[in-house]
Amino acid sequence: MKRVVVTGMGAITPIGNSVEEFWKSIKENKIGIDNITKFDTTDYQVKLAAEVKDFVARDRMEFKAAKRMSAFSQYAVCATKEAVGQSGLDLEKEDPYRVGVSIGSGIGGMKDMEEEEKRLLEKGPDRVKPLLVPMMITNMAAGNVAIAFGTKGKCINVVTACATGTHSIGEAYRSIQCGEADVMIAGGTESSITPLGVAGFTSLTALTKSTDRTRASIPFDKDRSGFVMGEGAGIVVLEELEHAKQRGADILAEIAGYGATCDAYHITSPAEDGSGAAKAMEFAMNEAGVTGKSIDYINAHGTGTHHNDLFETRAIKLALKEAAADVKINSTKSMIGHLLGAAGGVEFITCVKSINDSYIHPTVGLREPGEECDLDYVMGEGISKEVNYALSNSLGFGGHNATLLIKKYVD
Repeated sequence: MKRVVVTGMGAITPIGNSVEEFWKSIKENKIGIDNITKFDTTDYQVKLAAEVKDFVARDRMEFKAAKRMSAFSQYAVCATKEAVGQSGLDLEKEDPYRVGVSIGSGIGGMKDMEEEEKRLLEKGPDRVKPLLVPMMITNMAAGNVAIAFGTKGKCINVVTACATGTHSIGEAYRSIQCGEADVMIAGGTESSITPLGVAGFTSLTALTKSTDRTRASIPFDKDRSGFVMGEGAGIVVLEELEHAKQRGADILAEIAGYGATCDAYHITSPAEDGSGAAKAMEFAMNEAGVTGKSIDYINAHGTGTHHNDLFETRAIKLALKEAAADVKINSTKSMIGHLLGAAGGVEFITCVKSINDSYIHPTVGLREPGEECDLDYVMGEGISKEVNYALSNSLGFGGHNATLLIKKYVD
């Protein structure tokens, strides 16, 4: 099996619209959560979200192209531009059929659906905009990236709710491993902070109703009360190792393992014993040839809901056994909220940056861990620590579990 490395990264997040801005904010423990500005929340119980800020699509891409894309596609294309730029790839010199795309979105263009449904009811079917369908369907992030960058290889859209970004990177990794592609652009993107999106998750009792931005997204805390919706994109360039070396690429990290399972238990709740998520971690570690004792850091799914944080803690204990007590764990969602389908992409980038900078950020806002949440979630301030092996976990509605094992690159 071919080795797969990371050579480029791009991000649009609630705390920065580039990887550099995002990581600077991470090191400053910056919280990107605030009052919702995208619509009037007067009649809503939920008032807070983690919105992308200062993003103007026409300043980042051709105006006509931007108009034909929903926000989730705009985020993906812009993050890809950054990732490809960092990678140093000259796509004109690549065989376009050996360069693929694996970018997913959990929900797609929800804002477009809402606006056109209103237009349909008020003005009739003939007034619905012609581009509604290609703007709202989730595969159009991958499609628009392929069009923008001329990639003609495998182009797929994995949709597994909140595990989408991690599965998308995992499936891209597999595609390179088995020789289907030399390069894959992979990750997740989302923009669903809309009236229907917030109302739906509120009715599901998944969102916190806290109005204190510093105590809203508090994974593993005894006072946690739900997650905060976020938005953005996390995109990476993955390459077959020899391909990257031949062109003199700067290799950021290596993917060494990928695990994917299903709880087959409940439409929203993870399995109570954590067995499904544990098995995904075990699969990733087994593929990498390491045990729990080798894992330095876990970027947890850590949503801030009671069930997720408790059951994920149980899963980590099952997978890492006695080593679970020593591993450093955090949740990036404590600063940027839950980016749904984009979460895994941004959290993967966080793992790579932690490896590169020997820094593990804190779970911001965590004051007192909840019952049974008795592992090291990095409270208070971040820590300087060499990270050789990291796990990134994502768990999605429907029972989807995905884990990526990222390691420091050694030739």
